[in-house]
Amino acid sequence: MNDLASAPLLAQSNPERQRKPDWIRVKAPTSKGYGETRQLMRDLGLNTVCEEAACPNIGECWTKKHATVMILGDVCTRACAFCNVKTGMPRAIDLLEPENVAIAAAKLGLSHIVITSVDRDDLPDGGAGQFVKVIEALRRNTPATTIEILTPDFRGKMRPAVEAIVAAGPDVYNHNLETVPRLYPTIRPGARYYASLRLLEEVKAHDPLIFTKSGVMLGLGEQRLEVHQVMDDMRTAGIDFLTMGQYLQPTPKHTKVIEFVTPKAFDAYGSIARAKGFLQVAASPLTRSSYHAGDDFRAMRALRQAQGERNKMGKAAQRA
Repeated sequence: MNDLASAPLLAQSNPERQRKPDWIRVKAPTSKGYGETRQLMRDLGLNTVCEEAACPNIGECWTKKHATVMILGDVCTRACAFCNVKTGMPRAIDLLEPENVAIAAAKLGLSHIVITSVDRDDLPDGGAGQFVKVIEALRRNTPATTIEILTPDFRGKMRPAVEAIVAAGPDVYNHNLETVPRLYPTIRPGARYYASLRLLEEVKAHDPLIFTKSGVMLGLGEQRLEVHQVMDDMRTAGIDFLTMGQYLQPTPKHTKVIEFVTPKAFDAYGSIARAKGFLQVAASPLTRSSYHAGDDFRAMRALRQAQGERNKMGKAAQRA
């Protein structure tokens, strides 16, 4: 998950991380495909959230030549209590980055690519222009590749940033809420829950047909009814796709896991989310924003098309 907030990392009285349950453990990556993907990213000077955020699925995804590129450098201007990306003063924007992302997509043979970024509060546009350039480079070089973006909140610059990015035409616009409103002061203090909701509403206002997506982490101390309320807020904002995954403490200095949520509990949350009307739901301990994103996008697109056909048939029947 993305979105990196601005506050010192939470100090922990116990520096030891909890032992992970069996359902959350994964094997260390050793495949040939993993090594080839890693080398390609190095050769092109690209960063990935897979590495920077210590994603547990990196072995599986990179073996399949699926990588989530993190643009605008590897240094974030915020410091979330949950995020492993380093914080500080970022370097200048890499002008070659958009073309290198397109080269990577072509060499990996990606039918679907996910592009995310660090927060860049130092930039006048928050980095929105680089998202636009990356989308344009992908459209020129790999026109068949569908594009999913996972952006920060563009604090103080949201409307012009969203307008520019949506005009560039990504297929999916993702922005993660991350957690329930009550926990924002400690987990995501540099962001505002309702500002993030407004961002996603703004995306739909500019293009009602674009797929919108958001995600939350579980295990941070949230209550069940609070999660249900977040689902309702997302549906009110017109969000199509919800992802839910287990928070994992990346280092002892990051905020502690309060609970390891069971696969059965994730299944229950997923059933409730589908009943609330989300077009697509991914809910499991290892779910992350870009995990199986291509397959999920194709399924979501097919569902919308099927709904459209059913609506046409229903209208035709009413006229008959």
